[in-house]
Amino acid sequence: MPLPSSTRRATLLLAALGLAGCSKSAFNGIDLTGASYAQGFELLDPEGQVRRLSDFRGKVVVVFFGYTQCPDVCPTTMGELRAVREELGELGEDLVTVFISVDPERDTPEILRDYQKAFGKGFHALSGSPEQVRQTAKEFKVVYQRVEGESAHYTVDHTAASFLFDRQGRVRVYSRYGTPAPALKADLEALLKG
Repeated sequence: MPLPSSTRRATLLLAALGLAGCSKSAFNGIDLTGASYAQGFELLDPEGQVRRLSDFRGKVVVVFFGYTQCPDVCPTTMGELRAVREELGELGEDLVTVFISVDPERDTPEILRDYQKAFGKGFHALSGSPEQVRQTAKEFKVVYQRVEGESAHYTVDHTAASFLFDRQGRVRVYSRYGTPAPALKADLEALLKG
């Protein structure tokens, strides 16, 4: 079965960045410790409050770029993150997921508020102006592109991966879409206990 176009793009991006096949690390995902990118964001939550990565200092943070009308990758990833958080029990209370919309045109504050609520405690949905989203994606080396469909409907191809940050707000792991839940849980647990 061919990979979704967003997964193919993410794989190509990894190869271009020289991340694919890096040396062995303590993590199951790609070790980004010391990376000079993915240093932060400044976007709006559904209430119009400016949120920054530094707001979550002391917590382990997962950042994922997507959009609420995504038919597969985004809800699957958010559901897996919710399940992992629950499996971590009390330790999971210190895990925060930040969903950054790459579709600010459709992902209004009301829609993001509902999306955030659907995944429960510890989930935050952020967006901003198209330019703010572009700049944030660039900071994270995330690619996305609107794909026109029939009539007025469109989808958005996007990098399908999660960025894991330690309690000090440092990017540590790039976790590809499709990473088995036990591997993701192990990486998050290592960061939570570290």
